[in-house]
Amino acid sequence: ASIRNVTVSRSTPTVAGDLLVVGIYGPAVVIAVTRLTGQLVWMNQLDPRPLAQITASGTFYLGAFYVGVSSLEELLPSEQCCTFRGSMVKLDTRNGAILWQTYTIPDNGGKLGGYSGGAIWGSSPAIDIIRQLVYVGTGNLYIAPPNVLECQRSLNNQTTPPINITQCIGPDVHFDSIMAFDINSGLIKWSTRLSGYDVFNFECLTPNNPDCPPGPNADADFGEAPMLLTIVNNGRLRDVAVAVQKSGFAWALDRNNGGIVWSRKAGPGSSQGGGIWGAATDGKRVYTNIANGDRLPFTLAPSTQTTTAGAWVALDANTGEILWTTANPSNDISPGPVTFVNGLLFAGSPAPTGPFYAMDANNGAILWTYNTGFVHKWLLMEESSILAVAVAAAAKFVWPSTSASIIIQGVG
Repeated sequence: ASIRNVTVSRSTPTVAGDLLVVGIYGPAVVIAVTRLTGQLVWMNQLDPRPLAQITASGTFYLGAFYVGVSSLEELLPSEQCCTFRGSMVKLDTRNGAILWQTYTIPDNGGKLGGYSGGAIWGSSPAIDIIRQLVYVGTGNLYIAPPNVLECQRSLNNQTTPPINITQCIGPDVHFDSIMAFDINSGLIKWSTRLSGYDVFNFECLTPNNPDCPPGPNADADFGEAPMLLTIVNNGRLRDVAVAVQKSGFAWALDRNNGGIVWSRKAGPGSSQGGGIWGAATDGKRVYTNIANGDRLPFTLAPSTQTTTAGAWVALDANTGEILWTTANPSNDISPGPVTFVNGLLFAGSPAPTGPFYAMDANNGAILWTYNTGFVHKWLLMEESSILAVAVAAAAKFVWPSTSASIIIQGVG
C-alpha cells in the first residue's frame, strides 16, 4: 500500500486581496495561494518545533496577516515535556515575511526545565483600528520551572478561582490571559491573566498520576479570541473586549488597560469547556456555548432547572447578567461555537444524528432543528434569508474531519 504525505489545516482561510492565507495544522506553517487558481505564492514556518502548529484562523488588516502559534507538546510524556512557547505573529502578505513575533511566556532557551505553553490557538485575532491594538486569548502552561512547581506544592495547592495573583508565577508569564499587542511593534500593551495557577498536560488526565505537575490543573485556556464591543456600564460608554473561557467564566475587559469591567460564571468549566471555539454577539447580548465536558449538574440560569448536558447561554453585554440558558435537547455536551444571524442563534450538537438548532436570540426558544448526520465543527455563511452550513460528517470527534457536507437551509 502506498503512503501519502498529507498536510491538513484546521483553520479558516483568510481573504487578503487576491490571496487566500491559511495556517497549517503542523508543521507551524502559514501559506498563501492565489484565490483564482490556488497557486502557491509563499509559505513561512513560524516555529520550528516538530509539534508546533497553527490552529487559530488569522486576521488580515492593511497588508498584514495576524495569527497565533500553538502546539501539541502537552501530549508528550513528562520526561519530554516541554519547550514550546506560544507566540503572536504579524506577517507581510506580499511575501510572508515575519514583521514581528511576540512570545507569551519567558524564553526557556529551547531546553527542558523552563516555562512552556501559553499557546494562542482559538479564533481570529480581534483588531481595534482606533487603538491600533490586536487582542487574543492564551492557553494554559504545559510545565513550569522546578522552583515554581515546588512553590506551588509548598502552598498545598491553594488558589482562589476564578482569579488569583499566584505567589509562585511572575507577571510576565501570560497564560490563561487576554492580551493586547501594538499592531505596529508587537509590544505587549497589556495582559490580564484570568486564572490562578494552571499547569496542565496530558499526564493530568490520569487520576493521581505522579507525573502530573502540582495542581490545580484547571486547563482553563481561552479557546477563542475576544469580541470587541461598546457597552454602557455604570452610566457611561465603555469599549470592551469580551471572551468566554474554558473555566465557564465570561469576561469583559477595558480595551485601554485590560481592567475587568464585569465577569460572570456562565456554566461549568472543564478541559472541553466551558466556553470554547467561539462566542457571538449582536452588540446587546453575548452568546456562548457551555460544553460541560465533565457532565456536571448545571443550573439553567435564570431558572432553577438543571441539566448535566451542555447548553447555550445569553448574557447582557452591559452587565454580564445571564438572560437565558437553553440546554442541549440531545442531552449531549455542547463543544461547538455559536453564530448569530438576523435575530437567531445557531448551534449544533455532537449527538449521533447531528442536530443543528436555530434559537430565538431573545429568549433561547428552539425554533427549528435539522439533523445533519453529524455536527462538531461548522462554518456558517449567511446571505439574505439563506443559511449555508458546512459541517463535519464523519465519525465522532474526527479532527480535522475526514469528510464534509454543505447544507443549505432557509433561515426564516
